[in-house]
Amino acid sequence: MNEQDEAGRSATLATAWEQVRRNLRAQSGAKVFDQWLKPATLADSSDLDCIRIALPSPFMTNYVKGHYAERLLLEFRTMLPGVRAVSVETLSAAPAPRRVLSEAAPVAAPVAQVVPVAERFAFDPRFTFDRFVADTSNRVALNAAKALADRNPPQFSPLYIHSATGQGKTHLCHAIGHAFQEANPGATAIYMPAERFMFEFVKAVRARDTFSFKERLRGVDLLMIDDLQFIAGKDSTQEECFHTVNEFMTMGKRLVIAADRSPQHLDGVEPRLVSRLGAGLVTDIKPPEFGLRRAILDAKLREMPQVAVPDEVLELLAMRINTNIRELEGALNRLVAYAQLIGETVTMDFALQTLGEVLRGAQRRVTIDDIQKAVSAHFEMKQLDLISDRRAVAVARPRQIAMYLAKRLTTRSLPEIGRKFGNRDHSTVIHAVKRIEDLRGKDREIDGAVRSLMRQLES
Repeated sequence: MNEQDEAGRSATLATAWEQVRRNLRAQSGAKVFDQWLKPATLADSSDLDCIRIALPSPFMTNYVKGHYAERLLLEFRTMLPGVRAVSVETLSAAPAPRRVLSEAAPVAAPVAQVVPVAERFAFDPRFTFDRFVADTSNRVALNAAKALADRNPPQFSPLYIHSATGQGKTHLCHAIGHAFQEANPGATAIYMPAERFMFEFVKAVRARDTFSFKERLRGVDLLMIDDLQFIAGKDSTQEECFHTVNEFMTMGKRLVIAADRSPQHLDGVEPRLVSRLGAGLVTDIKPPEFGLRRAILDAKLREMPQVAVPDEVLELLAMRINTNIRELEGALNRLVAYAQLIGETVTMDFALQTLGEVLRGAQRRVTIDDIQKAVSAHFEMKQLDLISDRRAVAVARPRQIAMYLAKRLTTRSLPEIGRKFGNRDHSTVIHAVKRIEDLRGKDREIDGAVRSLMRQLES
């Protein structure tokens, strides 16, 4: 492309971008536009087929991706019909993106013919080893993933990672891709969900061009197939998957498989494929403990500058959403976004109001009787004392804590809570809740007792 053509392309794109911005501001309103879309800029693009939009932080990038990706594409296509995609990226990574792993160029070999690059796979910039929060539940899987991505020849292959949904399998796959590219410049890799593997294989069969499909997959240095459970019962896809796995193992190349269960529990998958998958290193990611869930929220919050979320709100999220990390991060994103959009401060009441449905869906059903038993055991007193008329501090303070927990952990109304504590008036419950909220900010012993009891009751 000569300088004149380049200048014309840039002018056309700049004109379209200004119109897109005006349209989005009119559709979204000035406040939302200024908060999320105004900071967006055009990143350098080699052509008009794929427009690259850059934002200053990963948090803003994720929000715009989730809420405006389709609208951006529609707006650009209205102005430039040839646009086929809009890529939303983080500013720090946008001006000089490193070379991503190609899905089309086969691994270099003495007699191999290099196939021109037709498609480039971009690993998700959010999913790196540095941003993977580890503890005992996932450390083996993390270390195995790092070892496979290392420059040295792999000690094991395939690496098979299994866990329930939303616990980090996909994160590790993308992290392996990033690290492998950095350690092995010029190497090639493919990350492919099993559904896409099946779709592309069936497409190749119908086009009578399975050779190209096989050559593209088996010619790379690293192959990663995610959500393998989806090929259960698909005989022809399993046949091709078996031969692909076998080829990688025979050649000693890197192979990563991720699924929601161990190889032996993949119902509907051929025994010979199960045998191959179990021949490498099989590792699992266990459900995250409270400490890991809280650490993940802390790490996520560090990526959100000028956002204050109280510790008690973070603990509430970590306690209630205890099985799916993706949902946990999503809840924090939603909470912060809502607060910024309407100009509110994040408080416990705001969190309960904004995430009520999410928290109720994840909440273990706690009763007032459960709370009274736990509080009386913690303070080594009789449960009857909590509903008695005794006003000594040794009894009154645990009673107030129990009322506070009843307000936070149950859906009971204030009058109902009062009746459960010796037919006390609802104003007494209000006083107890406010008193404990105040003491939690001043008295470490009270705050520690409340935290401990909440973890016990939610577990």
